[in-house]
Amino acid sequence: MRLFSDLQKDECVQIFHKEPKNFSKRSPKEILSYALGATLYMPATRPNIHQDLLSKKHAGLTSMVICLEDAIGDDEVELAEALLVEELYNLSEEMEKGLLIEDDLPLLFIRIRSYEQLVRLKSQIHKGLDLLTGIVIPKFSPDQGELILQEIKSLNEKGYLLYALPILETKKVIEKETRLEELLSIKKLVDQYEDFILNIRIGATDFCGLYGIRRNSDTTVYDIAVIRDCISDIINVFLRSDHPYVISGPVWEYFSSKERMLKPQLRQTPFRERYGQDGIDLRTELIDRHMDGFIREILMDITNGLTGKTIIHPTHIRPVQALNTVTYEEYLDARSIVDQANGEIGVMKSAFQNKMNEIKPHYYWAQKILLKSEIYGVLNEEYTYIDLLTNEIYASSPQSVNR
Repeated sequence: MRLFSDLQKDECVQIFHKEPKNFSKRSPKEILSYALGATLYMPATRPNIHQDLLSKKHAGLTSMVICLEDAIGDDEVELAEALLVEELYNLSEEMEKGLLIEDDLPLLFIRIRSYEQLVRLKSQIHKGLDLLTGIVIPKFSPDQGELILQEIKSLNEKGYLLYALPILETKKVIEKETRLEELLSIKKLVDQYEDFILNIRIGATDFCGLYGIRRNSDTTVYDIAVIRDCISDIINVFLRSDHPYVISGPVWEYFSSKERMLKPQLRQTPFRERYGQDGIDLRTELIDRHMDGFIREILMDITNGLTGKTIIHPTHIRPVQALNTVTYEEYLDARSIVDQANGEIGVMKSAFQNKMNEIKPHYYWAQKILLKSEIYGVLNEEYTYIDLLTNEIYASSPQSVNR
């Protein structure tokens, strides 16, 4: 599979200087950790998940979590487990019939409630466990987390290929007096299981719930002081260059709304400069969908070093992936920094003649950009994420945007 697989070949050639590469659950972890893109959550009680995957209902989807935790009611656990077992069985059957191949599937994960549930599922899933890419571990703590990581390690030793995705969202992580000790304890634990820790995820909704806070569709998670401070500490601990993990952006809860409380947050200028009146119309449509706050939060994720994002609606897939693409200027800078990192020079002018690239301070950044370029691709010089959003917005419209 690959990101932007829903684009036609001629569209890819037009938009990308370097097209996104194919990947699978068997790709090197270094690459795969960047490949989740927009990770769509679905409750395990949702009917016919395997049919949605078979028909490729959600264009561009590359990773999906089937949730057995907060997305279902406490009284639905037994039903949800049975449905999950059935869906995995059906997917496996479809593959054996030749109606589905592995590359047709997004990276599949299940979000469990507890260690006990994982052990129970292991005995219940007689067919299809090999289709999973990993286990999402909510409310991750050193004690319970270690039991689950040991179980995943045991499954891998039996021939499965499963990764762990810890979610940081507990009281001990958000509350200031316990945060640093808890984060360092978690970091020490995941370092012991580093080979199958795919990325670190942030449970902003759970954090907000502990303080009775819920942001509206005009407010990003970075506008909430207590959450912003916690995210800052998570980044500080888990993104350090000497032993980094990929950290994913927290979920955006909104997919539609009828009223606005604040002014639109998408500037007119980039849209007007790119497409004139058609660009203004595109901006208006994004605002009408209440995507402007979402786009602003993605940009803040990227600014703070996060990659990809948890989503709860298919309309979020393209914005997350579009904004995470690498620009031509970023790619040239990164390529130049890595190529010149032989100790002969310390600083040089960028290819665009608009900044200084310092080899040592910018080297880690450059490595990350080159890894992202493998998955998200590199845009042609004259293109921006707006072009990818335009492609989505106007895909079903008979009137194309003038280029």
